[in-house]
Amino acid sequence: MKSQNLIAGICLALLIVSEIFLFYANRQKSVAVAQLHQSEQQVADLQSQLDQATNSATANMIGEFSRLRAENQDIPRLRNQILQLQAENTKLSRQLGATSQAAQQQQQQLQEMENANQQAAADQQAAADDQQAQAQAIERIAAQQRNQCIANLRLIYAAKQVWALEKNKTDADTPTEQDLLPYIKGGVFPVCPSGGVYTIGTVGQMPACSVPGHILPPQ
Repeated sequence: MKSQNLIAGICLALLIVSEIFLFYANRQKSVAVAQLHQSEQQVADLQSQLDQATNSATANMIGEFSRLRAENQDIPRLRNQILQLQAENTKLSRQLGATSQAAQQQQQQLQEMENANQQAAADQQAAADDQQAQAQAIERIAAQQRNQCIANLRLIYAAKQVWALEKNKTDADTPTEQDLLPYIKGGVFPVCPSGGVYTIGTVGQMPACSVPGHILPPQ
């Protein structure tokens, strides 16, 4: 009987120990399951973050690739624009050079025209001065010839007066050139330097010349 009670006590003790062990085992299992769930949740969160980071990086890479592709596509267009600008600049430079050359030619032509005008004005002034000098010379010569002619008329008038006194002539008598030669110095009848023709006239008249302005003033 004691053996049976001992065995029963041992079994009971073993049962109690088993229950206690099972309790602790279940508790550890629950803790482990909770930790497992927490780890799984962390893994899921990390996976979600990784997916988001991957998607963001992929989107950024795609955007960068798109931008680079667009820029690479714009390079030929930009090169064409640069070539067009260079061609326009070359054209404008040529036009500017041609315009500058034309302006220099026009300036040279204007300078030549101005020089020609100045020369023409100088020639015209010189011609005017020459004409004026010639006119003044002609006027001086005419004045000298007029004075000489008037002096001749005075000589003829004086010869007539002497002839009339010596020959007892009246104012109505008219002498000839031969009559007056003895009373003229040198025995030569005076001649008008301008080619005029003398009219001796009567003793009472003033001798006259056919050239206008060659008039003997009243005595």
